[in-house]
Amino acid sequence: MAIIQSTAPRAHRLPLQTATLRVTEIFHSLQGETSRIGLPTVFVRLTGCPLRCGYCDTAYAFHGGTSLTLEHVLCEVARYQTHYVTVTGGEPLAQKNCVSLLRALADRAYSVSLETSGALDVSVVDARVSRIVDIKTPGSGEAHKNRWENLAHLNGRDEIKFVICDERDYTWAKEIMAERSLDRICPVLLSPSHGQLSASTLAEWILRDRLPVRLQLQLHKVLWGNEPGR
Repeated sequence: MAIIQSTAPRAHRLPLQTATLRVTEIFHSLQGETSRIGLPTVFVRLTGCPLRCGYCDTAYAFHGGTSLTLEHVLCEVARYQTHYVTVTGGEPLAQKNCVSLLRALADRAYSVSLETSGALDVSVVDARVSRIVDIKTPGSGEAHKNRWENLAHLNGRDEIKFVICDERDYTWAKEIMAERSLDRICPVLLSPSHGQLSASTLAEWILRDRLPVRLQLQLHKVLWGNEPGR
């Protein structure tokens, strides 16, 4: 079996005891999205985001947070004794030391995923990390910020996600998928925007059009609603 090595540039290799991140929360829950849905996971939610999507459910992470060293974050993650770790936000890549955290987690043999808006460069992320990359639809209000260059850096370990607000979004996503052959790059996820589009309606559209995608529901909202830290 091939061993995937770190590809992070030397410039990002800062001491874990001194490099810091603004962190909104670190918590243990079930993964609510992606192909890892249902797996016990430690979430590291970083503070700050340059986007303002209309359906955002983590606006509390835009500001504030606590400055923690990477070593502190790693110690907190280890407390939960869980194999899966997700780094999320906000937009985690908006903090340059996020790249160092991702590499350090992978070095410790965690199965690491990154949830990112798709507006920032994902090529700097360690090759051992699964990148969950949003493509923002018109309904998000932030479609103009999609960084299409990211698609060239994705592979079968990664996943592409569309949050669908309405039928216009769905049609747009379907066209983007066809134009860019997204399903040949990596798995594609379609998720109904919570409170805007019913999952059953989206499911019917997917079946009708025979789209090669996975319908994604947010398991954590089914279980706990919009409670932070879940």
